Amino acid sequence: MAIIQIEGMEFYAFHGHFEVEKIAGNRFLVNLTIEADCSKAGQTDRLEDTLDYQKAYLAVKEEMAVPSDLLEHVAQRIINRLKNEFPEVWKVKVKVSKMNPPMGGQIEKVSVTMEE
Repeated sequence: MAIIQIEGMEFYAFHGHFEVEKIAGNRFLVNLTIEADCSKAGQTDRLEDTLDYQKAYLAVKEEMAVPSDLLEHVAQRIINRLKNEFPEVWKVKVKVSKMNPPMGGQIEKVSVTMEE
């Protein structure tokens, strides 16, 4: 088993409960940890024998482009997509952070981490 991490993916998206968030959008960071069977790739040194990081990133990017009211919904969609598209994946952990959330104070970010 291997642990693959894609960290610090940055997106501009329109997730949020409040109307202003849906219109103006915000900056989001996504960190991803994937546990997968990559043993064959360790032997063959061939991309087709492992989880393609580029394809995983593109899946996250596409899910981030679909507006949701809740970060929990975004995180679960990312988990579902990765587990459905990559049969070698055993476990996915995703952290979605909304930067400077409109909560009436100076807040760096609010994050949701989900794992399945």
